[in-house]
Amino acid sequence: MEIENKKILLHACCAVCFGYPAQFLKFLKYEVVGYFYNPNIFPEEEFLRRRKELEDFCAKYNFELHSDNYTPEDFTAIGLEDEPERGKRCDKCFELRLSKTAQKAKELNISQFTTTLTVSSHKDSEQIFNAACNLKMPDGVEFSVFDFKKNNGTKITNEIARFNNLYRQDYCGCEYSIRN
Repeated sequence: MEIENKKILLHACCAVCFGYPAQFLKFLKYEVVGYFYNPNIFPEEEFLRRRKELEDFCAKYNFELHSDNYTPEDFTAIGLEDEPERGKRCDKCFELRLSKTAQKAKELNISQFTTTLTVSSHKDSEQIFNAACNLKMPDGVEFSVFDFKKNNGTKITNEIARFNNLYRQDYCGCEYSIRN
């Protein structure tokens, strides 16, 4: 008996972080649909570079990808410029991006979504999960908890990135993280 594929919308911040989570979910018999919504990325050239890299990766490995245009005003509207990394600004940024991903899942008629953000050793997975819990989900959509950094996920995603010669940024994405 064959297991029927389940669709899941995978929010991605970049191609590097997409590699392992997408392959892992595919291994679990999910039909992975990528989604790039990251108004926090600064400057626009960085946003475009990360999006193009993800588009190329998805094309190479046959993943469907949806992406939104650059809307930095969505991110700057949350304020909290003086908050430290992993502080309240990050909470609001996660909520913003996950909320938009939930809406996109509803629009695409996909009942579950998750995010690649948990693969990064620089991110606190519990903080991301808490942000997801704070969302008012559209009817019929739920957040699926995957901590992709577990079981060497960060190491594996970095190996996939090296194998594919992916562009590796040296900061989270927002202009405030550049300071660190």
